[in-house]
Amino acid sequence: MSQRPNRPIYLDNQATTACDPRVLQVMLPFFAEHYGNPHSAEHAMGRFAEEAVEAARGHVAALIGAEAREVVFTSGATESNNIAIKGAARHALHMGSDRRRVITVATEHKCVLESVALAAEGFEPVVLPVRPDGMLDADVVRAALAVPTVLLSVMAVNNEIGVIQDIALLAGLAREAGALFHTDAAQAAGKIPINVVAAHIDLLSISGHKLYGPKGIGALYVRRRPRVRLAPLFSGGGQERGIRSGTLPTPLIVGLGEACRIAALEMAEDHRRIAGLRDRFMERLQVLLPGVVLNANPARRIPGNLNLTFPAASAQALMEAAPELCVSTGSACSSAEVEPSYVLQALGLPEDAARRTLRIGIGRFTSSVDIDAAAAMLARAHSLAVS
Repeated sequence: MSQRPNRPIYLDNQATTACDPRVLQVMLPFFAEHYGNPHSAEHAMGRFAEEAVEAARGHVAALIGAEAREVVFTSGATESNNIAIKGAARHALHMGSDRRRVITVATEHKCVLESVALAAEGFEPVVLPVRPDGMLDADVVRAALAVPTVLLSVMAVNNEIGVIQDIALLAGLAREAGALFHTDAAQAAGKIPINVVAAHIDLLSISGHKLYGPKGIGALYVRRRPRVRLAPLFSGGGQERGIRSGTLPTPLIVGLGEACRIAALEMAEDHRRIAGLRDRFMERLQVLLPGVVLNANPARRIPGNLNLTFPAASAQALMEAAPELCVSTGSACSSAEVEPSYVLQALGLPEDAARRTLRIGIGRFTSSVDIDAAAAMLARAHSLAVS
């Protein structure tokens, strides 16, 4: 067995991923050498930057089966989600639509849950429950859509429990009800195949740093046929089809494009390798620490995510006993108190069990040496924490 480098073991790839060295390599010249403004098309350096931006746009589009002109660059999935949800609702209001319901799911990212909270603007926010396995019940969605609805927003892959929702089915239900369908694909893009045309998706959000690209860049897919119209969140020079004004960050966009290009080529191999590491980790951990429980649907999930409840030790105690291991509680800090994850509570997990739960995120750069060491660390940490 090869030696593990003397560094922390990183198993938090749902929080962020390392920037792939190949991505960094293509970005670097655009910081100092090719620094033209992509909107300055009247001179050579501006045109060079513009061409790089459009090439990247094409790579992002290809990853999700879209047309390049349907991709709008943003600062990340949080901004994309805000534009999609608030933009769709406000445009409908401006056009005099009587649709007031905006629907999402209890296990969504906070930025979606807070974007849907538009009651002060005259909308009816609806937050749907999930089953104990984390999946959304189609009949519950149908019932909610029976009231005229502007938009249904459902995350493709959950950031805490890794479950993959049936996006094509849900988008079809929204379409039948005359509602738009949006999906936060920050955890899905580059990890599972997505085709926005085949799945009838109207709006889709992407984050660069979740698929081995840089932080601070993302994209929003906005369907052109039939055309989806959005009210912009802020005013400016009208860039990005008037949806997202502001000078485009060429280096970051080039990095996002390269990350999407690599993902399209290597997704299947990444999936196979990461699934093998996941299985190896679970096998070793269950031998060392019987009683560990996997939360949410065991089959419909991305291979890199394991949401595990430990037999006796709290997640906080485990992390304190294994400081060289980078994992996540999936909890939010409120004042001085660590609160149990609202996602786990939505699954019906008791508060005590939620406090004993860790999220393990395996990624492209995780090695088998990392996996073996992490399982041993967690078993040792559990023993220390309960002794």
